[in-house]
Amino acid sequence: MSIPFIKELQFAYGTVSGLSPLVRRVIAQNPSAFTFHGTGTYILGHGDGVAVIDPGPDDPAHVEALLDNLRDETVSHILVTHTHRDHSPGAALLKARTGAQTWAFGPHPQPKGSLAVEEGGDHDFMPDHLLQDGEVLQGKGWTVSALHTPGHISNHLCFALHEEKALFSGDHVMGWSTTVISPPDGSMADYYASLNRLLPRDDVRYYPTHGAPIDAMNTGHSPQHFARALIKHRQGREAQIMDCLKAGPQTIPQMVGAMYADIPKYLHPAAARSVLAHLIHMAEDGRVKVEDGGAADEAAVYRRD
Repeated sequence: MSIPFIKELQFAYGTVSGLSPLVRRVIAQNPSAFTFHGTGTYILGHGDGVAVIDPGPDDPAHVEALLDNLRDETVSHILVTHTHRDHSPGAALLKARTGAQTWAFGPHPQPKGSLAVEEGGDHDFMPDHLLQDGEVLQGKGWTVSALHTPGHISNHLCFALHEEKALFSGDHVMGWSTTVISPPDGSMADYYASLNRLLPRDDVRYYPTHGAPIDAMNTGHSPQHFARALIKHRQGREAQIMDCLKAGPQTIPQMVGAMYADIPKYLHPAAARSVLAHLIHMAEDGRVKVEDGGAADEAAVYRRD
């Protein structure tokens, strides 16, 4: 099953785009290999009591553009999907200007040996309010519930907008690319479980923080089809790993060279982290083993069980 990625996005930096009766978006000018065109900051609701989802990087110009598009409106809530530096640092800037408080699952996790392969962690962020899975927030004309979706990072939340059956999917599901899973905090087992949580839901649109909305209009399929395609893609990567190991024990760089021969080499370090996440998951369920019986890490040699 191929993933129906959406590579086109019509927008202008600093300008608000109306995406639905309740949802608007302003994109930060922080494009990169991991952020696509930049961080999409969402505005939920209108008038007195709007919520801002993922205020973005530490970029005063982006916050200024956001507030310029919210003249005569009041920000009541700042919601953060997770604490990578392209998502949460703008919360402090926005809070200082508006007085609005912040809601998130928690501060940035700090597992021993964690590596930054994308935008890195925002270790300064501490939410005013900790959100639990299933917790509901309400504002003027909008209602959202928190959905804990670890995998990309352990404190990742999606936010479900009840009134429009839409899901703000952060980096859990992105329309333009797959998600990097980087151990030790990133977990492939958690990522599979979090994707499977989306399948029985009745969401009609996903709003990823990077890229275009995911819905039938943009992809020709339901957002659940997109999530299912991501699962199939990851299962295909695991089949590739098993194929690599048919020839005998191999290292992660050897496997990455074969599995990701079609992507630029500067992306191979991030690919290696996802391959490691797969191998940790596959070692846990017994499909692969570390050659010397040690821990599954990036320096290990792996073999089929």
